[in-house]
Amino acid sequence: MREPKADPERVEIVEKKTVFRGYFRVDRYLLKHRTFEGGWTDVLSREIFERGHAASVLPYDPERNAVVLIEQFRAGALAAGMGPWLIEIVAGIIGPGETPEEVVRREAIEEMGREVTDLEPICTYLLTPGGSSETLAMFCGRIDSEGAGGIHGLDEEGEDIRVLVRSVDEAIAMLNDGTIFNANAVLALQWLALNREDLRRRWLG
Repeated sequence: MREPKADPERVEIVEKKTVFRGYFRVDRYLLKHRTFEGGWTDVLSREIFERGHAASVLPYDPERNAVVLIEQFRAGALAAGMGPWLIEIVAGIIGPGETPEEVVRREAIEEMGREVTDLEPICTYLLTPGGSSETLAMFCGRIDSEGAGGIHGLDEEGEDIRVLVRSVDEAIAMLNDGTIFNANAVLALQWLALNREDLRRRWLG
């Protein structure tokens, strides 16, 4: 877990305490920070959800101009009052000693039964900075989508993952009509919409 980086000229951490520890962890910070007008805030209390850091990959087949997506149940979407079966891209938590690249290659096998190659970095971003330290390193990866499909995932993790192959145009239409609405897939597909021609030129030579 990365330690918080506080510029002592701008942020003062008065106290940090772990208030919950289970599969994930919640830390409570008492802190204050500089205001834009030059003063200091009062001491603020903030709980931060610690679940580690993650990596994801959008599998793209430049030969067929298609993407490989996955669909699975998400309890958070259910709790939000939304349809809990989400269409997503491959992703996983970065374990101790793992690189983001290693994570997405491993997760592609587990979640799709396929390898990804030629990883192209897209971005690294904070998912929910108002309440979590989690970052996500996102890639686009080359894949051969011919014959991809079926149900995948690890039984010991309770995974039930369906693989979907869609043309890029179909996937972008699903984005535009709200069928795809999780941030990870939205960002990756928007990036691909802007960059696929350049990617195809480079990957297909």
